[in-house]
Amino acid sequence: MKTKKNLKLGLNPIAAVVFFVLTGVSVGLYYLVHMNGLILVLSLIVSLFLANSIHIADQWEKAVILRMGKYTGLKGPGIFFIIPIVDKIDNYIDQRVRVTEFKAEQTLTKDTVPVNVDAVVYWTVWDVEKAALEVQDYEVAIAYIAQTGLRDMIGKHELAELLQERDKVAEVLQKILDEHTNPWGITCQSVGVKDIIIPQILADAMSKEAQAERERRARVILGTAETEIAEKFAKASEQYINNPVALHLRAMNMLFEGLKEKGSMVIVPSSALDSMNLGATGGLMSFAKEK
Repeated sequence: MKTKKNLKLGLNPIAAVVFFVLTGVSVGLYYLVHMNGLILVLSLIVSLFLANSIHIADQWEKAVILRMGKYTGLKGPGIFFIIPIVDKIDNYIDQRVRVTEFKAEQTLTKDTVPVNVDAVVYWTVWDVEKAALEVQDYEVAIAYIAQTGLRDMIGKHELAELLQERDKVAEVLQKILDEHTNPWGITCQSVGVKDIIIPQILADAMSKEAQAERERRARVILGTAETEIAEKFAKASEQYINNPVALHLRAMNMLFEGLKEKGSMVIVPSSALDSMNLGATGGLMSFAKEK
């Protein structure tokens, strides 16, 4: 993985304007004053020299300046000047928060399950001098460190922990990355785990396991409800043991509720009709309906 340095090739607008103005003045003097051709050439060289000394860095950038190969300092943001040929702009370093995507493919967890994990890290350069002098290519270094750290974190956790505790895993990984990048003048602000992909066979097995667990819970709840209902019926039966009138009233109420439904038919033993006097009661109800 290689990245190009952030260098701005060519003349910036201000330098281009200065070059064309000085060139125009030199050519005009050549034709008006009839100055020597050698002087014209020298004036053109001076114009190009002055134009190349003018540079501009954006608000979020710092220019790293080398003089004869040695670090001399930083320039920008805004317009700044260098000595052409002697000075060199090695790089423009962006100090905004940037994001780097990284992944770990077919990495085994602590319980030997192969997973693919996609993540992102948000980082920023807080010390441009260290970032320029301590590490050759900090963007590539961050990507490799993040990928290696992610693989180590996966190997230290079981699959259930990765799925249930993403935030904690990301927080630990962020601290590890920050420890490695701080000497470079770079801080890793946060890490986010985008996706965790497991084998399809394992996903199907986990789905069946979850479905069986839900069915088990449903049966346990149903059994608990049946137990509570039985306890309530047992307590109710104690009230009816020595109170036949209450039992008859309850039976008549249940029969009445059943007869209220349209098109319903209730079959009761003849002994119940005699004991509860339901024959007279049914006659009265029929007479009431006819009226």
